[in-house]
Amino acid sequence: MATLIGSIVVFLLVVLLHEFGHFFVAKKVGIRVNEFSVGMGPKIYQKKKGETMYSLRALPIGGYCAMEGENGESQDPRSFEKAPILSRAMVVVAGAAMNFVLALVAFFLALLLMGTPTNIIGQTMDKYPAVEAGLKPGDQIIEVNSFKVGSGKEVTEKISHATSVDLTYKRDGQIRKVKLETKTENNRQVVGITFQNQHNPLEALKGSFSMTLGVVVGIFSVFKMLFSGSFQTQMLAGPVGVIQVIGQSASMGIGSLLYILGIISANLGVVNLLPIPALDGGKLVFLLIEAVRGKPVDGNKEALITMAGMALLFGLMLYITIFSDLKRIF
Repeated sequence: MATLIGSIVVFLLVVLLHEFGHFFVAKKVGIRVNEFSVGMGPKIYQKKKGETMYSLRALPIGGYCAMEGENGESQDPRSFEKAPILSRAMVVVAGAAMNFVLALVAFFLALLLMGTPTNIIGQTMDKYPAVEAGLKPGDQIIEVNSFKVGSGKEVTEKISHATSVDLTYKRDGQIRKVKLETKTENNRQVVGITFQNQHNPLEALKGSFSMTLGVVVGIFSVFKMLFSGSFQTQMLAGPVGVIQVIGQSASMGIGSLLYILGIISANLGVVNLLPIPALDGGKLVFLLIEAVRGKPVDGNKEALITMAGMALLFGLMLYITIFSDLKRIF
């Protein structure tokens, strides 16, 4: 049940906020919006306000924003295709922009609930280097290998790549030093410490930007591995894998669910801007061509290219599901 509810909440928010971005900017630049729907499938409730029909539909798996002339010719002077190129580009980009906003909000709330790690030791683990070196809960680590650190995240990052570390820490107002040999665990170096958390809104805000940027950098790292030949299919997750991760996060509490919501939303924001037909990035490419040529790409050709891009995406999704998601499960 946690998996079902968590998946519905995540997919509904990620897709609905994306579509709301298109809707909001379309309204602002004067493009006619025929319908804005919460959910998909058979309609449960509809109400028209002004020129737009607002719908609630049976399947809570996102929603859509239907703009006049978006997918075909229209004589309406306020149709999507008759709007200035810059206005159309703003509408296209707005969906991904809202995904980044959602990621920031989700990460902020997650960090506010779960806390951000300070540089003060919360616990030490038995039979790990930290205990053997005499470190205790309450010790404040201020330097790792002569690098000043102000958070548990910085301490962990400095330790994770070192086989030995020189720690400078504060205990009872006194500065002390100790040298530790690290231990390899899950392909990274550890010393067996966790940190006290603080629930500071400013630190949570800073952390939300850092984590969103981290997701973006991580995606481009995957592309780098793809071209270098070090990429493995298991690094990706398809729909089955995503639902599985959402279920695990939901069972761990609202903080974990918000964290995975942020990751998925930021991922969608980046991926949607890739120059692939059928994605918003593909639409931006068509708009750029139109700006350079002075006239739009032929509608039939654009539709054919978009269908080819959609087929490619569905094929990739199926491939990842079979050779990554199902392989992990079975």
